[in-house]
Amino acid sequence: MKRRLAIAVLAALSLIVSDQAASQTFDAKARALDGDTVAVDFRLLGVDAFERRQLCQNASGCWKCGKAAQDFAAHALRSKTATISLKTASSYGRPVATVMVDGQDLGERMIRAGLAVPELQYLREDAARGRRYSSAFMQAKAARAGAFAGSWLEPSRWRHGQRLTCER
Repeated sequence: MKRRLAIAVLAALSLIVSDQAASQTFDAKARALDGDTVAVDFRLLGVDAFERRQLCQNASGCWKCGKAAQDFAAHALRSKTATISLKTASSYGRPVATVMVDGQDLGERMIRAGLAVPELQYLREDAARGRRYSSAFMQAKAARAGAFAGSWLEPSRWRHGQRLTCER
C-alpha cells in the first residue's frame, strides 16, 4: 500500500512538473508559416555566428561564410528533434536559448566548425559551457576550420558596417 501511494505521489509530481514546463510563457516576435504553424526566432546563448550575407576570405578569395553558417545550422536541425532550453535573457529583442540536437550542443558545433565565435560574457553563469565553447574555438582556429582558414571579421563588427577588403 505504501509503495502504491509513493508511486502515485511521484506520478502526480511528475505531471505537475511537466505541466509547469509545458505552460511556460515568453515574449517573442513570431511569424506564421501557414494557418496553423507559427515560428519564433531566438538567439543561441553565448554564440555569435557569421551573418547570412557576411563574407570571409581565404586563399581563393571571398566566400559566403554567413550562408555556410546558416546551412550548417539548417542541416544540423533537419529532420531531428531539438531540445531547446529557453533562458531568462534576451538579445536583439529575441529570446535566448541553448539547443541540443542528438545530444550535441548546436552552438558548440557551430564554433568547432569555424562558423561562429563564442560570446563568453553571456556564459558567466554557465562556466562549463564557457569552457567547452572556448575549447571548441581554439580547436577550430588550430585546425583552420571554416572562416579560421583565412581572414574574417567578428560578426558584431560586420553588423556595424566593417567589411573585408574583398567585400568592397
